[in-house]
Amino acid sequence: MVQWTQVEREMAKQSENVLTKLNERGYQAYWVGGCVRDELLGRVVDDMDITTSASPQQVMELFDDCIPTGLQHGTVTVRSGGYYFEVTTFRTESEYQDNRRPATVQFVQDIKEDLERRDFTMNALAMDVTGTMVDPFGGQTDIKEERVRCVGSAMERFGEDALRMLRCVRFASVFNFKIVHNTWKGLVRQGDLLQHIAMERVRTEMVKMMSGPHPLRGLGLLDRSKALAHIKAPVSSARFNKTLLSNLEQLSGEHVLLRWSLLLIAGGYSKDEADVLLRQWTFSNEHRSRITGVLQVEQLVQASIQELEQKDITSLRTDWIVTVLTCGVQAADDWLRLQSLLPAGWRDQLDQAESQLVLVQEHAAEWSQSIPVHDLKELDITGEQVLQMVQRKGGPWLGQLMKHLLKETAIGNIANQHEALSAEVKRVVADDQA
Repeated sequence: MVQWTQVEREMAKQSENVLTKLNERGYQAYWVGGCVRDELLGRVVDDMDITTSASPQQVMELFDDCIPTGLQHGTVTVRSGGYYFEVTTFRTESEYQDNRRPATVQFVQDIKEDLERRDFTMNALAMDVTGTMVDPFGGQTDIKEERVRCVGSAMERFGEDALRMLRCVRFASVFNFKIVHNTWKGLVRQGDLLQHIAMERVRTEMVKMMSGPHPLRGLGLLDRSKALAHIKAPVSSARFNKTLLSNLEQLSGEHVLLRWSLLLIAGGYSKDEADVLLRQWTFSNEHRSRITGVLQVEQLVQASIQELEQKDITSLRTDWIVTVLTCGVQAADDWLRLQSLLPAGWRDQLDQAESQLVLVQEHAAEWSQSIPVHDLKELDITGEQVLQMVQRKGGPWLGQLMKHLLKETAIGNIANQHEALSAEVKRVVADDQA
């Protein structure tokens, strides 16, 4: 049994059972690609792909528990011991369509022919149950010497699937590898082919790169290659203030998504402009909302401190609390987290505004903690009770009044008690009728 060091023991055992069963029926079978690469790199392996000389039909006849996930491309998913393994027949590919997918797939019997179609040498590795490695393109050496190299001609590999250019940058970024000259030259020359790639695929690669340990390296490579200028929702690297990104990698773990917020701040994006871009890039509503929430807080803080008159700390506190109510606690906390990662004075504003900003940064966490209510549902009075009290029909006025109550209660001007809130309702209504 191969002694995997980066694979869960039971997953390794079950995958070996699949290979062994194929071997016992006379078929060649190997672990292939990312699992072999990551084992060599000392990186955690969370899935194990298998390649075999058996046809998809033969695989399905051999295993009772399997799913025909991609028969046209030779892939069957085999379930063993609760683990799922993609088992793909040795194949060659030709006549790529749309610079992303092969028009024809031909099954072959030679593992080396199969490996020849793969993108990079580090991924063109296969290993059998005895631990014998098949490495026709020097992938092990490239891993040891920390370099990304295309299998064969880079121009051809990138022409077959343009997304491989972003994968190239992602691997160089995540592994902190260098890209060999001919591969880099092919990437730069074929960059315009990225216009054919769906933004969902682009986003997936970019998210993996930005979540990795060396995103600044990846961003630097994207800047030099101008790759993102060719995608369907293009981005110009010229607009980004790279100085603001120097602490990007300090955002990790649960805060890694905020790397995107910091990146957009460095690009001078407004909340609305960023929202449009992230929609084009197919980010989920949840992620888009959190990323752009920081930009909304930045805009409201700037609106507060850029006013002509200098505000006292009470006015700044009021403005901050309104910002929290508008943007949410998460966005406010995220904005505060980013402040320590940005260089002092980066906004290039007047001394008065800068001094007021410093006050906000120093006291915002304390002000946030002082807020007793954050939502209309938390008020000790309902809209229905207000209508009964004043004997009026509902309308826009009611929403405005409820927001007023929320604001005054959050600031601390009114206690969140039914009597105090009722008194404020009566006061406001009486003033409106005066």
